[in-house]
Amino acid sequence: MCERMTHRGPDDEGIYVEGGSGLGMRRLSIIDVAGGHQPVFNEDRSIWTVFNGEIYNFRELREELETRGHKFRTNSDTETIVHLYEEHGAECVQKLRGMFAFAVYDRSQRKLLLARDRLGIKPLHYALHAGRLLFASEIKAILVLAPELAEIDQQALLRYFYFGYIPDPLTAFKAICKLPPGHVLEFENGEVRLKQYWDLPQYGTYSPRSEEECLEELEHRLEESVRSHLIADVPLGAMLSGGADSSTIVAMMARASAGAVKTFSIGFKQADFNEADYARRVAERFDTDHHELILEPNVLETVDSLSKTMEEPFGDSSMLPTYFVSRIAREHVKVALSGDGGDETFAGYERYSTHLHHRARYKFPEWAGRIYRDCIHPWVPRRVPGKSLAYSVFLPWDHRYTEGVSLQPFQRELGLLSPDFMKACSDGDPLREFRERIERAPAKDPLSRVLYLDTKTYLPGDILTKVDRMSMLASLEARLPLLDHKFLEWVTTLAPEWKMRNGKTKYIFRKLGEKVGVPPEVLHRRKQGFSLPLVHWMRHELKEMIQGVLTDRQTFQRGYQSEAGVRRLIDEHVHGRRDHSARIWRLLMFELWHRNLNHWTAAQSSSSRNSAYSLSGRPV
Repeated sequence: MCERMTHRGPDDEGIYVEGGSGLGMRRLSIIDVAGGHQPVFNEDRSIWTVFNGEIYNFRELREELETRGHKFRTNSDTETIVHLYEEHGAECVQKLRGMFAFAVYDRSQRKLLLARDRLGIKPLHYALHAGRLLFASEIKAILVLAPELAEIDQQALLRYFYFGYIPDPLTAFKAICKLPPGHVLEFENGEVRLKQYWDLPQYGTYSPRSEEECLEELEHRLEESVRSHLIADVPLGAMLSGGADSSTIVAMMARASAGAVKTFSIGFKQADFNEADYARRVAERFDTDHHELILEPNVLETVDSLSKTMEEPFGDSSMLPTYFVSRIAREHVKVALSGDGGDETFAGYERYSTHLHHRARYKFPEWAGRIYRDCIHPWVPRRVPGKSLAYSVFLPWDHRYTEGVSLQPFQRELGLLSPDFMKACSDGDPLREFRERIERAPAKDPLSRVLYLDTKTYLPGDILTKVDRMSMLASLEARLPLLDHKFLEWVTTLAPEWKMRNGKTKYIFRKLGEKVGVPPEVLHRRKQGFSLPLVHWMRHELKEMIQGVLTDRQTFQRGYQSEAGVRRLIDEHVHGRRDHSARIWRLLMFELWHRNLNHWTAAQSSSSRNSAYSLSGRPV
């Protein structure tokens, strides 16, 4: 299991096995490089832990624990968890500030605690199988031990097709779960107990008296978060995309650092997808030690190699530039700060302003919507411009938003998924689950409610999964100061007009960027995201692969996709009637994952199924 995750920790390996229990760890050494070997144990070796992540307040916690008589044998943040558990049991997570996935084995109580950080920056998977609890940072490590658990979950795959990722707690496999963010799992006497220990506070409860007051507090809180994320015993830097989020983080790092900040960016030759110029301007403004690479990747080779690393299908094409910039950064540092999380925190996506605009402009009685959708829409020719938009505006507002972040409009118009597959998944409605999250949101206004939805679904399922997998594939630790939970809790309470004003996204955050010196052309340009020239590649380098894979008989024989629907999708894209590159990429990644999965699980079938690196439900 450890060997399968060597890329996550190339520096060290540690294993503890006793009786029916075992812990294993691959380590990327960041804090206490020489002395922080894991697993870590307490004074009498009754408590053992393995830990992935960083605890940013470990020094304060250590001082407090030492005053209570605890003896430390290392200078690592990991050991803090052991002694906190001795004091507080499962409630120890409430004290931690950082990103983490950890396991604590209480030998005397024959009990295991698993915990995942509040936002889900670090992954943690588990399976209860034949009386054993198996757990790992990546699914691949579980399947090494128990390849028979590779039974596909159709409902999870439906959610992949809809959203481009599989939301927690589901995985692509029926028997394997993701531990949701902000949750702990206790395993005792063969039973699993899940408990949520954190959620976002009530939105919109705080409105500063003035913009000056809001800016001053925002600046202070973000500066404190960035400073805490700079703790390391190894070189660190920043991923600089040239957008508002990463540029503001670099500005704060430059203020807090004694020397020049190391920054890393990539670009492409296609001008409409090249953000390197903006990143360069930020680097010049803050006098960073800047490293830049204009990529001409072998697209076919890169897609093939990255798809082989995926443990479940993943449809966000920005995983490619994330991987490339992680590789560049890893040549110089072990840790890199990133601006991820700013869009969900400060309302940065254009879909938020579009949604609010449509909600205010298009208001129809529920009966009128039903008449249009049931009686009129089916008779409108498919190629009539605005047909899909018309259907959307006749929906209730929460249906409208969840449809907009899913494949549903394209499924309705093109029939991409096969009738048999949809029938097999008819007892589960992914959009209903998202609407229920909106209804449960600790918020009253519509903007805050969709921010809550995206923070609980899209952020951990897509953005954080991408950042973790691609950075760890390069053996680089990515840190996200915008998702520090103390900072995030404060931003959440801000009234919505501080996040979006007059249709302008990230209102107060852009004001902060201006205040700390980020160039105006960086702050106020059209949002591009960490994108890549996918449209160009699909018409050239990837064209043959797409045609060969997506229209292959083997692909359709799996029964997930409709041949007629997929061919219509490709035809519309190739002839320039619509840009379907995101949907084509999603289908391509699914089929490549399926092919690689079949090969990989077959290769694992001869591996040992009796490894001790699990926790048994039987008494030790």
